[in-house]
Amino acid sequence: MDFTPTSTAHRRLAQLARQRFVDGLCAGLPTLDKRVYEFLTEIMGQTATQREMQQRRDAWMGYQAHRKAWAELVTRAWREGLAPQPVSSAMPLDGGLELVGEDVVENRLLASRMALTVAEHVGVPFDAARQRTQHLEGRELPSRDILRTETLCQRLVDPWLEVGLKREDMQLVLDPLQRQLAELALVQYQALHQLYDQQGVATAEELRARVRRPVTAGSSRSGALGPDSGGARLGRETPFPATMMAPPGGTGPMARPGFGGFASPLAYARQRAQGVMVQLRRLLTQPVTGYDMVQAPPASPALVHALADERVAADLYYSGMATLVEDYSPQAVVQVARVVRERAAEFKKKAGTDSEKAIIEVVALMFQSILSEDRIPPAVRVWFARLQVPVLRVALAEPEFFSDLTHPARQLIDRMGSCVLGFDASAIDGSALETEIRRIVQVIEQYPETGKRVFELVFGEFEKFLAKFLTERQATSRIVSVAQQVEQRETLAIQYTIELRTMLKDMPVREEIREFLFKSWAEVLALSAVRDGPQHADTAGYKRAAADLVWAASAKPNRADRSRVIQQLPALLQSLRQGLVLIGVTGAPQDAQIKQLTDTLAEAFLSKTASIPQEHIDAMARRLANLEDFISDETLGDLPLSADNIELLLGIDASAIHVVADNGAPVLDEMLAWAQQLPLGAWFTVDHNGASARVQYVWHSRRKQLHLFGALDGSSYLLQLKRLGLYLQSGLLVAQEEESLTLRATREALTKLDANPERLFQ
Repeated sequence: MDFTPTSTAHRRLAQLARQRFVDGLCAGLPTLDKRVYEFLTEIMGQTATQREMQQRRDAWMGYQAHRKAWAELVTRAWREGLAPQPVSSAMPLDGGLELVGEDVVENRLLASRMALTVAEHVGVPFDAARQRTQHLEGRELPSRDILRTETLCQRLVDPWLEVGLKREDMQLVLDPLQRQLAELALVQYQALHQLYDQQGVATAEELRARVRRPVTAGSSRSGALGPDSGGARLGRETPFPATMMAPPGGTGPMARPGFGGFASPLAYARQRAQGVMVQLRRLLTQPVTGYDMVQAPPASPALVHALADERVAADLYYSGMATLVEDYSPQAVVQVARVVRERAAEFKKKAGTDSEKAIIEVVALMFQSILSEDRIPPAVRVWFARLQVPVLRVALAEPEFFSDLTHPARQLIDRMGSCVLGFDASAIDGSALETEIRRIVQVIEQYPETGKRVFELVFGEFEKFLAKFLTERQATSRIVSVAQQVEQRETLAIQYTIELRTMLKDMPVREEIREFLFKSWAEVLALSAVRDGPQHADTAGYKRAAADLVWAASAKPNRADRSRVIQQLPALLQSLRQGLVLIGVTGAPQDAQIKQLTDTLAEAFLSKTASIPQEHIDAMARRLANLEDFISDETLGDLPLSADNIELLLGIDASAIHVVADNGAPVLDEMLAWAQQLPLGAWFTVDHNGASARVQYVWHSRRKQLHLFGALDGSSYLLQLKRLGLYLQSGLLVAQEEESLTLRATREALTKLDANPERLFQ
């Protein structure tokens, strides 16, 4: 990169700017500290699970004790960042891997996530500050310069751990912390520009003016963004290059050049995805393009008219008035790809601004990439091609399409693409999945509104369709039914145990009776409720038996109560035996439990202690009768899962599926979060018991404690949540696609534009 030679005065001015920048940050640190403290105080008073409330109390107490020390260390760290920094990056000079501790790596991941949010807020002011500072110093801004958001955040995160605060507590306050930091940094970047303006430093626009739009096909330009336009290549400006891949053979914890240690695949994928979107935004907001990423201007009249013509053509197509030739051969894909290119060329002729031409070109290149994906069956690619115009309308009207990876238009294409990547053409042609994709494309093309609303609607519809389609095979449907009931049964067992503990908390009930009710009878109630319903006569009888057992096991000081116990005992014991049979406790184990209960009842029969009032027993019986009205998921723990549970519940041979239950091994919280975010329909490779299989994610239970994957050969894998997290963490379950379809299409489009920037405006 070329820079104007600078004088000592210029370099001193740049350093003065840094000094004032840090002074302003340090002055605003008390406001940031106050926001964090207020947030912790606020959430501490909110209702949550007992574990969450305890974590929030501990976080509040810890921050209250260490907040002063943390603020002091942050101030010191920011001021130490003013020391001159080398231009070289963090990567070792020998090009090897930088091996650092796991805590350091986790800190860097946390700081990088924070930096992404801050960068979103201060992107334009920072980019201009970077260019003006580089101009003064005649060199690239050092990779660890205090002006960079990555450095700013890293020097905020490290002191948090140094003073004894927990990393999970910072994750708890991450949202308000990074938002407050972004606002603080924005003010200081703006103050820095005021200083530069007062000293007559060239503005970013003036520095970018050297970038000129090519006027001929033969003219050359150094990249799509020019020499000083913000760094077209990701390796220079983003935490991780968008094209960086895992090392060969590395399916487990991944070593990253210049990063070291363990980097979670989820965090790494997010970093890489954000890097691609940052590069795209820079491409579209360069001065020669002039695209407004905040509020898009109305499209040019000629372009609006051309898009309207396409809408009319679509109506004719679906009404049957146009010639309809359904050709889904590979040759048809080549033809529609040519149509995409020609259509883009015609639209660019109608465009009235360079920004419109740039958007048209980017969208066209994205669809060319999608259409060249051979793993998508030709029939689906033909229908995908028809989405070019609707997506272009959205892109022209909604800048967030180029910055938000969760934009519904992107999500829809990604989800449809990921579902069909695992099928060959013969499996897709004429299937319900192809029919649904055709229907969705037609709805989009003919929907009255042209914004993201239609994509939101059909994406929701496709999600519902997918949940049904992926489980409609008879074998899969049966497994899903069993898994649902397993989770329901275990959920109810936990809930019933909690409620029984609550009801008996203040009652003088013997420990033997408590243990029986909590460990055995809660299972009986749960299984009966799942099999027959919570209000079924058998379930109601088991609930009444629980209340009768508590009463029978209490002291009986008067003759009437003792006579009543003797009269009711045979029926009670018979009900208890029936319940134990229901959960598979028979023979000697059942006799042992019944004997312990009868011995306890005999002791209570002769006890002279206080009895349980009858009104308490009646209240317990009423609450048990309507127990389902009082229980919730908020206090549930983990579900036990085993092949025995499945066989017991419905009598299905568990050898027909691979049941992978939790085994108590530690798993990262981030892996659990990732496991709960997996999209239905995505394809993976699973390595289970030494055998590898290609599987599709087809179902998860309501609480996402159970997850089902199906292979093409009909076998299935039922994984419990923590074990699924472990499989992801260890590389035993690997996604076949490291990036989504539209993200890969965006990256490939940027690669072509970097090599041939002239096409952007031609």
